[in-house]
Amino acid sequence: MTPNRPAPNRPAPNRTLRRLTTATAGALLALGITPAQATEGAAPLPAFDFTACPTAAELPAGADPGTWRCEVMHATGHLRMGTIDEPLTEPMTITFAEGRVDGVFRQVFAEMTAAPLRVADTPLTLTPQYGGHADFLSDDTRRGEFAIKFALGTTRGPRTLPPDCSVGTDQDAIHLVLKDTDPTRVISSDPLIAAFGAQDTTFTAPATTGCGPLRRALDRALGLPSPAGRNAFDMDVTVAIRDYA
Repeated sequence: MTPNRPAPNRPAPNRTLRRLTTATAGALLALGITPAQATEGAAPLPAFDFTACPTAAELPAGADPGTWRCEVMHATGHLRMGTIDEPLTEPMTITFAEGRVDGVFRQVFAEMTAAPLRVADTPLTLTPQYGGHADFLSDDTRRGEFAIKFALGTTRGPRTLPPDCSVGTDQDAIHLVLKDTDPTRVISSDPLIAAFGAQDTTFTAPATTGCGPLRRALDRALGLPSPAGRNAFDMDVTVAIRDYA
């Protein structure tokens, strides 16, 4: 992404995507509530930062910004992978744009940020990072797909491990196929914010890479590689949506 983007091309701050208006109302009615009731008695809404959204100029050629939207997802949850069994209390944030070009669904990934996750009883930390693939178009079989990797670090200082030490790489990332665990519920209609639960319990986790002579010791400590059936990634997701109109 370019560092200096023209502010006028960013998603409008207080308007939802026009094509979602009817869908949102239908979703609320399906839940047995009206849009006015969506936020009644609800907890304060989390803050969402849309500054990382792709600009209108960064959308695919032929995209009509008036029919595109930017989404900012906050995800907490729990990670079980090898010997790792830790809650994700600090939200991962994933920002992307989506829409259609000539009737074909398209997405533009913007960024992912996350805080380091401390591995219990060790000085190790794992920082979730984007693994090079994302597909958030839901269908009847899954909520979406996402490739993730984990940068390895320690609480003893940034140079204790090699800079490229990680679990998964862009070429061999952990591939998540997320299934619904909690149905989508609208928690605000203006701004449009929804929440849902998703998980993957079928992914495999590779051995560490880029860790030099510490690789074998790290693999033993983390129980890696770890086959399918021994891992789980549970996510509680809140997503805010703005249009490009």
